Amino acid sequence: MTIEWRYTVHPGLGVLSLAGFLGQEAVGRFQGAVGWAVARGTGPVVLDLTGLRGWSDGGRMAVSEAALRLAAEGRGLELAAVPESGAPAGGAGFGDGTVVVAVHGDLAAALAAHRDRGVEEREWRSDAWPEDA
Repeated sequence: MTIEWRYTVHPGLGVLSLAGFLGQEAVGRFQGAVGWAVARGTGPVVLDLTGLRGWSDGGRMAVSEAALRLAAEGRGLELAAVPESGAPAGGAGFGDGTVVVAVHGDLAAALAAHRDRGVEEREWRSDAWPEDA
């Protein structure tokens, strides 16, 4: 089982949406999606977990590593709609404790926190992104 991803660019903000299960076998695909976001966006990345059915410890660790990777690029990571299985490894102070990740109840709340950044949107997705997500 793996994940599907979609990346949407808003001015000064990117939304990386995941669907499926973020287990160890999906970590490489997730890292590739994060790389896509790093290369094509600016500002913070909201990781929209609305379509995620769950994640393993390895998947949560990959999210923690993504927060560190984005911080190294001068960008932040924010989480929206965290699955019931809990927050990423390391809690709010990922990695070495210097990276703080905002957590939003859902994608609408995350976007509301960044309102007034403009209306332009661009979107990319993997081939099998579910149409109902």
